[in-house]
Amino acid sequence: MDLSVTPVKPFNVGFVLVDGFALMSYASAMEPLRAANLISGRTLYEIRHLPIIGARSVSSSGALVGASAYLGEYTNFDLVLVVAGGDLDDIEHPQLYRWLQLLASRRILIGGVSGGPLLLARSGVMHGHRLTVHWEHASRISEISPNLVVERSLYIRDRDRLTCAGGTAALDMMQSLIAEHHGAVLARKVSDWFVHTDIRPGEGPQRVGVAERFGVTDTIVILAVQAMENHLADPLSLSQLASLADVSERQLNRLFKQQLQVSTQAFYRRMRLQKARSLVQNTALPIASIAQSTGFANGAHFCRRFHDAFGVSPKKFRNKSANTTAVHSSP
Repeated sequence: MDLSVTPVKPFNVGFVLVDGFALMSYASAMEPLRAANLISGRTLYEIRHLPIIGARSVSSSGALVGASAYLGEYTNFDLVLVVAGGDLDDIEHPQLYRWLQLLASRRILIGGVSGGPLLLARSGVMHGHRLTVHWEHASRISEISPNLVVERSLYIRDRDRLTCAGGTAALDMMQSLIAEHHGAVLARKVSDWFVHTDIRPGEGPQRVGVAERFGVTDTIVILAVQAMENHLADPLSLSQLASLADVSERQLNRLFKQQLQVSTQAFYRRMRLQKARSLVQNTALPIASIAQSTGFANGAHFCRRFHDAFGVSPKKFRNKSANTTAVHSSP
């Protein structure tokens, strides 16, 4: 995308900084946006900082970040990210929770970084959504709601929710967002700016890279597969995938058939169905919620696709998996 001739409306991002927030997590999320503005020579991202109370936020290391907006002042954000640190046991933020619920009702993209997803869970806005969180908070989220699906991933985009484990994972998450908004070329320039040349996809930190998992070597295919993994709940079209990879739709399909022996969209659908099967087997989420979390238009469409792929309905597959587990766990 040639930003010098293409009008670009700034993407408004609000950082809600909870006192004690991790400076690295905040910087990893904010700095790529600043770099994108600097490299492009345009204000692609309008950034505002919101403390919980007062006129500034204090990081865990004592660094101060002044307020440029306040909770409830206005809601014309495109993305609101809650960044929090580790000491959240005895802290409640009812004003923040009410504001997040308002944002959710207006379908604004809401996210959390490091301990931020814990506060999103407490506010009730994560119901029916997949999420990730820093490992030290995972058990606390399960206590808040056993029905929430917590995954050990770097970051997860599930429809209008965006959660991140924190640390350098936020750098990967924001570079993915930049690629989605302004293409792979600018995202690579931002990556090079931070000497962060190996941008990781959001799915699990324990997993090896796309090349090793799928046996592919072409960088265009790898980039497209990473985009697919970051957009399971809101599938990208073939034209969007091709644009992110900076190739034509025809060339992208040709490369997928060469490397993976299947078309681009067929591979994407198979990936989403495999994630759905895992959720059916390992969580108590309603089938309708799983359909939404893996990008299917409705429950009926999802059930048909699931049956075509695995020869059984999601409900029967869940019952069979539960019976198998019960037999294996019997003395």
